[in-house]
Amino acid sequence: MTMHFKGIARVGLTAAALIACAGSALAQTAWVLPSAYPPANYHVENLMQFSKDVETATNGALKITVHPSAALFKAPDIKRAVQTGQTQAGEVLISLHENENPVFGIDVVPFLATSFDQAKKLWEASKPTVEKALDAQGLKLLYSTPWPPQGIYTKKDVNSTADLKGLKWRAYNVGTSRIAELVGAQPVTVQAAELPQALATGVVDGLMTSSATGVDSKIWESLTHYYDTQAWIPKNIIFVNKAAFEALDPAVQKAVADAAAAAETRGWSLAVEKTKSYMDTLKQNGMQVIEPSDELKKGLADVGSKLTEDWSKKADADGAAILDAYKKM
Repeated sequence: MTMHFKGIARVGLTAAALIACAGSALAQTAWVLPSAYPPANYHVENLMQFSKDVETATNGALKITVHPSAALFKAPDIKRAVQTGQTQAGEVLISLHENENPVFGIDVVPFLATSFDQAKKLWEASKPTVEKALDAQGLKLLYSTPWPPQGIYTKKDVNSTADLKGLKWRAYNVGTSRIAELVGAQPVTVQAAELPQALATGVVDGLMTSSATGVDSKIWESLTHYYDTQAWIPKNIIFVNKAAFEALDPAVQKAVADAAAAAETRGWSLAVEKTKSYMDTLKQNGMQVIEPSDELKKGLADVGSKLTEDWSKKADADGAAILDAYKKM
């Protein structure tokens, strides 16, 4: 081998060694991402794919370990854990934090967005304001994934909102607590991971949630009726501690952002796809899946009007801007 080619070979080997060393150092970057939902839930499946995509795109420079089933933190505590650096990233039902900022609860205003197309437009209208609010709290938004439309579960016939009076009503955010108040039900705070036990022990005997949560909790073992009211389409959001994100190499940051964009597209498609299968599963397990009566629809619409009014007052100028943008889409 000539001296010239020996020199080239040495340079090549040195560069390869440097890349290998850099890769080894970067591989030590590890994030933990808690979720409140079980491994078989499509939100968690999407998280797992997001994690794999990031690891693949970064050649192992960043590894994200997903912890489902509220194993690390209960649902209401995940956001705070990410803000304080106890964990680097997290997934939450954003409406859990409506008390912090009304914009976090826009997707649970009843009957404002009742289809996936409408929900996507509402998200596009509200996303800049949500991003700004999270940024002020030291968080960076990564992506969102919707739940199926919300319906009412009971173990009795419900022909009007009057039939909801006295039920031990599962509440998990401002909106569901306020619905209980307006229909005369008794609100009981129960998060998703605690729902199967609450149903089995009779802590709750009525609730408004998605077909997905119904399947996750095997709700047919405790309740019998599902009224397909399609009241709203809530969202989970996935976010990261801003300082943790900014500490990443720029190329790794881009890989995370690209994987997040893919996860959002995939997550919205999964929600549409899974909704039908969840409804089929409810029926196959003996649930009565029922179209709400006109009287029930009217009563719920009245509740929705009241909650929209309540939300608009709290959200003030930000809320008005979001609603205006949404109506123009």
